[in-house]
Formats: sequence, C-alpha cells, structure tokens
Amino acid sequence: MKISLRGIFYLKCVIHLSAVVTFICFAYLVDQDLLGADPVKEMIHFLGKTSLNFLLLTLLVTPVIKRFKQPLLIRVRRLLGLYSFAWVCLHLLIFIYLELNWEFLLFFDEVVKRPYLSLGAIAWIILFLLSITSINAIKRKMKRSWLTLHRFVYWAVLFATIHYYWSVKSGLIEPSIYLFLCVCLLAERKQYFLSLFKGR
Repeated sequence: MKISLRGIFYLKCVIHLSAVVTFICFAYLVDQDLLGADPVKEMIHFLGKTSLNFLLLTLLVTPVIKRFKQPLLIRVRRLLGLYSFAWVCLHLLIFIYLELNWEFLLFFDEVVKRPYLSLGAIAWIILFLLSITSINAIKRKMKRSWLTLHRFVYWAVLFATIHYYWSVKSGLIEPSIYLFLCVCLLAERKQYFLSLFKGR
C-alpha cells in the first residue's frame, strides 16, 4: 500500500512535532539544570546528536523509497534536511557562545588545529549550501549541477559522524553505533563512491 498525499501531510506534521518536542525537552533540561556536571558540553552534544539524527533520517529516505516503492516519501526529505541544518546551527551557536565566549578568532584557530572541528566545520558548510539551494527557484536554475551538489550530503553525514566520534573522549559505544549506521546508509550509495574512484 502506497502512502497518499494525506499520509505525507501527516508524516510532515509528525516531523514538525518531533522537532518541537525535542526542543522543549532540551529547554527543560537546561532550565532545570539536569545536564550533569558539565552542562555546556552536554548541551553541545545534545544539539549535535539531534542534528545527526535528522541527517541520518534524511539519508534513510531514498533507500526506503526504493525498497518499499513509496515515491511520495521524497517530499519529506528536504524537511528533514532543513531541520538537520537548523539543529547544527544551534549546536555551533552554543559552542561559540558558551564554550568560546564569542571569540571568533579563537574559533577559527581551534577549527584549524583540531581535526574533529575541521570535519564539523566542513559538514556545516555543506549543509549550509544544501539548505540554500533547496529553494525551488534556485534548484531550477542550477539544473543538473543541483544533483551533483546535493550528493555532497553523503560527505556531510560522514564528516559529521566522524566529528562526533572524535569529539567523545570516553563511552564510545554510542558514537560507534552512529558510525555503523552511517556506513550502512553510505553503502546504499556505493555506486556513487565507485564512480568517483573510477573517475580518478
């Protein structure tokens, strides 16, 4: 049974609701001081993981469409991607504000010095470009180059997952699970990566 347009509408409502509920939970944890001994680090990780969750869901859409013959699901992919970008912007904002006290020169210095921050910055740039070009008018003007650019989301999810893995100093089980999920989703795009190697 294929999902109808009404079903897509309800699914989008669920996505919006999940984002709102997640933000309310985050605000509650912050307000009630329930983020442990290092609340700033927990805030940064919470927002980063939420962004990564939405990003992984974005990549999950295409395999689900192919496996279960649900072409209308393509309509939720952009929404998931935009939410991923919104969460990663909050992640970056909290890092610069609470961790670095708006010291932008220090931020750029840290990005250059620390590989995990470098990967995170590259992932943010990719998501920024994808978000800007997700506007229909820009998409039409870009034509085939739009698809080429938006395939960079594969690199964004890879860099973001490694960024998370490297940023955790202890308790690597959860980051390892994210890394495993990332590899599984990218394996669905093996033809893309094989074409890159063949091109070289």
